[in-house]
Amino acid sequence: MIKIVVDAMGGDNSPLVNVKGVVKALGSIKDISIVLVGDEAQLRALLQAEKYDASRLEILHAPDVISCNDKPTEAIKTKKDSSMSKAFELLRTDPEARALVSIGSTGALLAGTVLRVGRIRGVKRPAFCPILPTVVPNQIVAICDSGANVDCDPQYLQQFAVMGSLYLQKAFGVHNPRVALLNIGVEEEKGDALRKETYQLLQNTPALNFVGNMESRDLLSGEFDLVVCDGFAGNVLLKSTEGACMELMRLLKRGMMSSFKSKIGALLIKKKMYEIKDLMDYNNYGGAVLLGASKTVVKGHGSSNDDAVFHCIEQAYKMEKNNLIEAIATHLAVEASNSSNA
Repeated sequence: MIKIVVDAMGGDNSPLVNVKGVVKALGSIKDISIVLVGDEAQLRALLQAEKYDASRLEILHAPDVISCNDKPTEAIKTKKDSSMSKAFELLRTDPEARALVSIGSTGALLAGTVLRVGRIRGVKRPAFCPILPTVVPNQIVAICDSGANVDCDPQYLQQFAVMGSLYLQKAFGVHNPRVALLNIGVEEEKGDALRKETYQLLQNTPALNFVGNMESRDLLSGEFDLVVCDGFAGNVLLKSTEGACMELMRLLKRGMMSSFKSKIGALLIKKKMYEIKDLMDYNNYGGAVLLGASKTVVKGHGSSNDDAVFHCIEQAYKMEKNNLIEAIATHLAVEASNSSNA
């Protein structure tokens, strides 16, 4: 049985979506137990309307909430009764608690991971690794890092590539993931000093299937499984891609409603448009895992619905079921041993 801790507060639609997402997870995944952390009265009131296996669900009372307006590190240290702080404390002290899922403050989640959970031995920096759909059916692409590390050196990016590659193999069954480096051109000599040095490092890392540079316009092409970048560039890439897709859908809807003829045409392609909308909906893909932490941490979007919460729990479950953290730790230990013997 895999125990997963769920921070039930902090999101735009919490705790309702958290409760419904947890109920879906309990119904779908038979070998998990869940601890919901949040205001007990609110959580029990919402659970009354749900059917679930009560033997696999616990509630840890936490009356306070860390908001996005709080200073992350200060909030983790001072808001001891907040749902996120109590969730981290449980994750730290309970050996059976294997993972944490939260749709709360990103900064606080990162601070709590560093301060309360710590990194896998040998990891230089933890990194957020969200996933997106591509134009190829049933194929995803991951971005690492997407915001945890604004300033990086080539060794950080090399580790992001290794951890992200292992993540795709363990959590999603992607065989020999194609790893690309985000750059301003596909040629080997393109980019600044960081990108040029990182290119050579990735090219000479045996554990990676490095396929070269990638321009941002090709993110959703299906030609790559993992895109490696510093957190600043990765965050811009992620949000600009999400924003462009959302605005494109709005533009198409406006165009299809602009005249009688276009409305008739819209009816003919309505099913396909809904398929595309579902394909691009982040709620169907879960959250961003924080790779490199000594326990599994998954960060969902603040405006997640219950489906997104369920998929975040599913991500955490798959990572634990397939021993991702152990795989990363083993790889880094072997790498360190090889370096010392060289």
